[in-house]
Amino acid sequence: MTATATGRAPWRADVLTLFPEMFPGPLGCSLAGQALERGTWSCAAHDLRAHGLGRHRAVDDTPFGGGAGMVMRPDVVAAALDAVVEDGRPVVYPTPRGRVFRQDDARRLAAGAGVVLVCGRFEGVDERVLERRGIEQFSMGDAVLSGGEIPALLLLDACVRLLPGVMGSEASDAEESFGADGLLEYPHYTRPALWDGMEVPAILLSGHHAAIAAWRREQAITVTKSRRPDLWAAFEAARREDVQGEAARGRMTGPIH
Repeated sequence: MTATATGRAPWRADVLTLFPEMFPGPLGCSLAGQALERGTWSCAAHDLRAHGLGRHRAVDDTPFGGGAGMVMRPDVVAAALDAVVEDGRPVVYPTPRGRVFRQDDARRLAAGAGVVLVCGRFEGVDERVLERRGIEQFSMGDAVLSGGEIPALLLLDACVRLLPGVMGSEASDAEESFGADGLLEYPHYTRPALWDGMEVPAILLSGHHAAIAAWRREQAITVTKSRRPDLWAAFEAARREDVQGEAARGRMTGPIH
């Protein structure tokens, strides 16, 4: 495998889908698209129907136990996986039943060799192939979509932008939403300073960098508390652990009487 300009092998994404024409989709544009052309990463979409059964290349069947809809067959999905998985990359199945996909997950996946994505349709994928193949299951939000292709694109975008050399500005990940401290990002402003009767906060025009940093921190805390109480609760818990850890270390290294 040819190394990229950064010295690492291209990050590989293989997508198993009934609609391969959806990839790379929007990821073929902008910075991700430029990185795709440079060979920083690759995206190969594989038609699940190539492994379908019978004259009609069936990939699904009726659910045991009854119920509406159809279920994607485990033998079909397994055959599709066998055709692409050979290098230990994690296999991911986007589904509302998975745990919430977070920035730490994007960092972990981006740091590896790539990912294999299984895009479900109908009522989903037979549970046995998910268990047997140790497939990671992620939810991209509490909403039901028509299939796994759009969540797969979301996951890929979150990972690709973290690859070395992809982003035009190498801004610290800690300054973005869900950064190192887990807070949402502070609000942003640009010219004109007065727009539609609304002024930019005066502190941002002061040139006082310490005061600006403090204001941005306060804004990040305020917006996280009001919009994402779950993130705020996690932030508070982590802060308590840090305080307790510092106190414990202080007791261990304090003066001996």
